[in-house]
Amino acid sequence: MIRSSDGVSFEASASAIIDRRTLLAGAASVAAASVWPRTARPASQHCFAHGDFQVAVLSDGQFDLPSSIVAPDASADEWAEIETRLGGGGGAVTARCNIPLIARGGDLILVDLGGGGRFAPTEGRLEAAVLAAGHDPSAVTKVLLTHAHPDHLWGMLRPDGALRYPNATYYLGEAEMAFWMDPDFGSTMPEGLRAFAAGSQRDIAAIEDRIVLVRDGAEVAPGIHAIATPGHTPGHMSYALMGPETLIVTGDVVTNEIVSIEHPRWHFGNDTDKQAAARARERFVDRAAADRLRLLGYHFAYPGLGTVESRGTAFRFVADV
Repeated sequence: MIRSSDGVSFEASASAIIDRRTLLAGAASVAAASVWPRTARPASQHCFAHGDFQVAVLSDGQFDLPSSIVAPDASADEWAEIETRLGGGGGAVTARCNIPLIARGGDLILVDLGGGGRFAPTEGRLEAAVLAAGHDPSAVTKVLLTHAHPDHLWGMLRPDGALRYPNATYYLGEAEMAFWMDPDFGSTMPEGLRAFAAGSQRDIAAIEDRIVLVRDGAEVAPGIHAIATPGHTPGHMSYALMGPETLIVTGDVVTNEIVSIEHPRWHFGNDTDKQAAARARERFVDRAAADRLRLLGYHFAYPGLGTVESRGTAFRFVADV
């Protein structure tokens, strides 16, 4: 049975999340005892404490994205500089798939599921990464979905159709569910999205009795709040973790640490509503800088952690490591 999670307005929820940082800083300054097995924390995984949370940034792999998707508004010279800075080549750059595995109390939480090897042959590593972190996939209690694009959702099922995380409850934006599960999607949406829709409908249908529908501001787990960041998709959600500072798991509200941060008004090729997505990016980047939020970018260079720094009207991403 699909359930609903209560929510409040974006401005109220975001302000409340940010305002609580000062109150939580003292209490969260001493990290909780680690819940990770002693044999965990392989060198290839970035692990850290965030207040009461223990976080391991896992990888589902990576894939290449062309300039026509990453920065269609860039001039040839602008793209050449971006490509060089990102270490790309041939008109493309690498998009990583950074997925946090979050532990607190009895919860073991994933934010997104990667592509499962269905979207690109160079991804599909998440389940193995969960095992490498010392946890059985059956121990995952919650999966927080930012949106239903294939590189975030299609890791739901194994090739035989079985759930990879069979004991989890799945959280999905209410507007996101309505968008992708529209029975007329195939005839009303652009042809380029129809293949996405078929796969996303398959995976959402597989968890329909396990879904909690999320609204803006909902507390989806103790200390974790959903923040509506629509535009990339109609029901896109980012997730905020309380701690000595607010950590935002961004999903695709920002998709690239250079293009999205330094040029938030530029369009991204896979945005469903390009104008709404640009407005959401601009607001998000401005607020991230003003409130000194810590970000975990899904497609940023691993592990995707850092902050946004403002210089006048310009912004840049400053990586933690």
